[in-house]
Amino acid sequence: MYRANLTKDDYTIGNLLQDAGYNTSLVGKWHVDGYDSLATPLQRGFDKFSGWLINIPSTYTNTYWPDHRYINGKLVTVAPNTNEKRGYYETNMCTDEALAYLETQKDGKKPFFLMLNFNNPHSPLDVPDQAIYKHMNWPEDMKTYAAMVYYMDQAVGKVKDYLIKSGLSKNTIVFFASDNGPRSEPTSQLKAVSEFFDSNGKLKGYKRDMYEGGIRIPFIAWAPFLKNAPKISNVPGYFADIMPTFADIAGKTTGFKTDGLSIYPAIKGEKPKKNRFLYWEFFELGFEQGIRYGRWKGVKRHHKLELYDLKTDIGETNDVAASHPDIVKQIEDYLLTARTDSPYWTVK
Repeated sequence: MYRANLTKDDYTIGNLLQDAGYNTSLVGKWHVDGYDSLATPLQRGFDKFSGWLINIPSTYTNTYWPDHRYINGKLVTVAPNTNEKRGYYETNMCTDEALAYLETQKDGKKPFFLMLNFNNPHSPLDVPDQAIYKHMNWPEDMKTYAAMVYYMDQAVGKVKDYLIKSGLSKNTIVFFASDNGPRSEPTSQLKAVSEFFDSNGKLKGYKRDMYEGGIRIPFIAWAPFLKNAPKISNVPGYFADIMPTFADIAGKTTGFKTDGLSIYPAIKGEKPKKNRFLYWEFFELGFEQGIRYGRWKGVKRHHKLELYDLKTDIGETNDVAASHPDIVKQIEDYLLTARTDSPYWTVK
């Protein structure tokens, strides 16, 4: 099985912030080492790393109860989880590691960047206990899933509380986001969970889909020192915007290439200058493309472009491509230059 890994020439947000004078740390999931033992976060822009690697199965094969952890270049035994014991939940592990790192940064001598990648609530459904939901009149899978979200929520709260109590919140921005829509895999179990909680609401689709249910995600920025920041912004953004946003915040605006734009102005309450194209693609279900352009959303499947007006049809139920040939042409023209071919994921 082929798994992509970041090459030596790839420039990460860790590299960017290191170059801007930040101390950098990554905790938790790192899914871009492929099977290259020299493509860990430590070789790709991070001063510290505690987590799991594709190249070392013992760090993830027990999923939420790994018996090994890769910590700053060394493979460390997680004693509470050896011999298939369930003593140290990976979410709690990430939280403890994150707080330990923040403790080393509280003197404020150098700016820092912590990337904290929880696995919750990704499948398999697993939790130490069902916490406050164990007495709910719900099916067991629903109580477990809700508890997984609860554990992550509590973990994020602990990090936020530490930032406040240590004084670091006076000059720290916290970003919270998911990497895709609900439902880890299209199994009957996970479908039942997502339908029980109505996880995609009015949106169409799930993870792996180019519809809004697959790519529209929560994105929260917490920056208590920004006094006039809006509580809600409707400015659309996507993950290509993360690097230029962090660069903007760090004052490092050269030395990298990106298709994205900084959304820091939107976070501060400034209006965007103009509409632009946002682009996604996915290959597991056959090559599909997603395009956002202002109120318009294009989904190209099986060589056919569907068009939706998100202003009036957030659920993407009414394909209006036939009645808007001008918008379709603009999107099709954009798609001619939207991507660079890859030898590993060829378009058919």
